[in-house]
Amino acid sequence: QVQLVESGGGLVQAGGSLRLSCAASGRTFSTYDMAWHRQAPGKEREFVARISWSGRTTYYKDSVKDRFTISRDNAKNTVYLQMNSLKPEDTAIYYCTGGNYWGQGTQVTVSS
Repeated sequence: QVQLVESGGGLVQAGGSLRLSCAASGRTFSTYDMAWHRQAPGKEREFVARISWSGRTTYYKDSVKDRFTISRDNAKNTVYLQMNSLKPEDTAIYYCTGGNYWGQGTQVTVSS
């Protein structure tokens, strides 16, 4: 069993930055690829970024590729999402995922 708890969301002006964290419980965290998804109001949930279990490989949604960075620290059972140059269209609830597990989400609001 793995539990995922996100933090770091908030309200930021366009052009600003936020760093999301996802703390995982369970001994098997380091064996999972991890990802961030998001869901904006009235829209379907979408993929944002993914990182391999080793941290060596990352993938991004095209619209965030040059602005967001996913990373992980397996010693701390934590995955991060550094978000720079935020835009109003990045406003959403951001979810951490790994295996078949999802966190409860953290709200990110970007004002124009």
